[in-house]
Amino acid sequence: MSDRPDSWQAAFELIRTRGHERRAEPFKLASGQLSHDYIDGKYAIDTGERLELVSRAVVDLAARHGIEFDAVGGLTMGADPLAHGIAMVTGKAWFSVRKEQKKRGREQWIEGTRLQPGTRVLLVDDVISTGGSTEQAYERVVAAGAVVTGVIPMVDRGDSAARRFAARNVPYVALVTYRDLGIEPVKDV
Repeated sequence: MSDRPDSWQAAFELIRTRGHERRAEPFKLASGQLSHDYIDGKYAIDTGERLELVSRAVVDLAARHGIEFDAVGGLTMGADPLAHGIAMVTGKAWFSVRKEQKKRGREQWIEGTRLQPGTRVLLVDDVISTGGSTEQAYERVVAAGAVVTGVIPMVDRGDSAARRFAARNVPYVALVTYRDLGIEPVKDV
């Protein structure tokens, strides 16, 4: 049995053709490292049809790896479209982790569904370089009492995030990796 669901190939082609851009001049990644390979995950899934295609591939991948969840989300804004798409195709709840706590109203860190103790959560992101942003989301979700049952980024640019979540005993599987795209990995942090 392949680790990849049948829906993977179409999602990969979409990410490869719309989301990957090779640039002559290097640019800075969120990790501070330089790269010639730009991955624009949000552009790759910028229509309902494209978002649905990739969301279904992520859901199929989660099922193939035994990752069950009640809610899906991650750090805004990278995780937002994918969380919404997965919620639409599964009927599950979505949430978004703020980068800063809201200063008014309920002063929340997490918007969308209200995570309860024991809520099973799938963390997603469009593109992960080292996993730092997803780790921030993990900390907020766990602080709310939820249980992270898996992490699935649309694209993983390196190997650091897999190690970060393995150390936490959280299943981690990327839909598409730097190996699939044939690009240089982001260096470990």
